Order: sequence, then C-alpha cells, then structure tokens
Amino acid sequence: MMITAMGKPEAEAASSYLVQQDWAAYTAEQHGIWAELVRRRMPELREHACAEYLAGFEAIGLQEDSIPNLTEISQRLEPRTGWNSTPVSGFLPPAAFFEMLAGRRFPTTTWLRGRESLEYIPQPDIFHDVFGHVPMHAHPVFADFLQQYGKVCAALHDKDALERMGRLFWFTVEFGVIRQGGQIKLYGSGLISSPGESQHVLRALNGSGPEIRDFNLDQVLNQKFLVSEMQKVLYAVDSFEQIYDAAREAERRL
Repeated sequence: MMITAMGKPEAEAASSYLVQQDWAAYTAEQHGIWAELVRRRMPELREHACAEYLAGFEAIGLQEDSIPNLTEISQRLEPRTGWNSTPVSGFLPPAAFFEMLAGRRFPTTTWLRGRESLEYIPQPDIFHDVFGHVPMHAHPVFADFLQQYGKVCAALHDKDALERMGRLFWFTVEFGVIRQGGQIKLYGSGLISSPGESQHVLRALNGSGPEIRDFNLDQVLNQKFLVSEMQKVLYAVDSFEQIYDAAREAERRL
C-alpha cells in the first residue's frame, strides 16, 4: 500500500477511478442548479435534520450558492475527523469502495445533475455525495463508524455477509433517522438529499409513511429492501454511538 503526499493510504483498488475536480470548469448554470437544489432542501432540513448534520454543514464550509470545491472541503474536514472527499469518476466496485472508506477517503462524484432531473437521479452526483453525505463526516463518532464499516466490509468475502452489511449501510448511512429532543430527525443521505424520500418519512409522524422501529442490529441485517420504491421500514437510533457499536458487533458476527 502506497502513502500519498497528504499522508493517507493510497486506495490501490480504487486508483483507476480517482480523478481531479476541475472546479473552474463548472458553469454559472451549474452553480445555479446547485443553489436551487440547496434552497429546495434547507427550509425542511433546518427543522428536521439532526443537529450533527446542520453543524457539519457549517463546519465544512458548504455554500448555498456554489458547487463545493472538494479540496477546500477536505482542508476543513481532515483536521476534524481525518476524512476527506476524494474525487472519483463514478460508481466504484465494492472492493475499491470499502478500501476507500477504511482509509477515511469518501469517494465523491464531481458531476451535477441537470435542471430536468432536480427531483431524482438514479446515480449519485456531487449534490447527493457532498450535500447528502459529507456534513456527517465532520462528526467524530459517525466518522469512526463509517471507517469501521469500510474495514469490516473490506475483510469480507462471503456474498451473504456482504449483502447483510449492505443493509446496515442502507438503514444508517443512506436512510438513517435518529431520535433527538423527543423527535425523529434525519441523518441518512438518501433522506437529506431527496425531498420525496424525506417527506415520505415525515408523514410517519402523522400516522402514515414508513414504520419507524427502534434500531435492532439483527432486524437491520435481515431487513430486505428495494431501491426502486419508498422505504416501508426505517430504524431509529438514539445516538451515533449505537451504530458504531453495531458495526463492531457485526464484525464479531460476520
């Protein structure tokens, strides 16, 4: 394993997917799309996102009116938790993805959806990856959890075990909710970045929407889901220590 000039392990399995972000190449139209996406989400998130997400948004210096410069984001993030946002060309194979997470390098796409796709895109873009994910990487316990998750999965070779760990990722990193101040708050990136998904969850507070259960590792590891439909079941944690402990327990089991 090589070491980069920044002192981080070079992700060998991911090396062919690493790119440079040409921030100067983004157009005024693209910055405008970013601003519109953020404006559509922030009023709801200021009320319903968890405190750690909102604090992380400020800590990493996200701007509401311009696409983030990943180098600048990482310069603010690394001193806090050791994580950085590493530009990649797109989807990574599992081995490369887990290797990067284990090295505290979050694979971040650099393209942005078009105006015709503001509501939904099937693959991640820089809005989903940075706006949805990266603020949580500024929280030390969540940051430790995500690295632990990557380390566990990087060491697994059994297909069934990896599928079960994928469910842990889905119901925490992507579709996680937490109880804070007697309320359900959002922290999963799929909820943070998607108005439709988050409103579906918030309907649960009025007796419709998904069933929200207490977080239970056994149930999560066995809870099947479809990426093509709104979630029917979500799992609420009481703290982020709970999911860090769950990742360590999953390592012991799998």
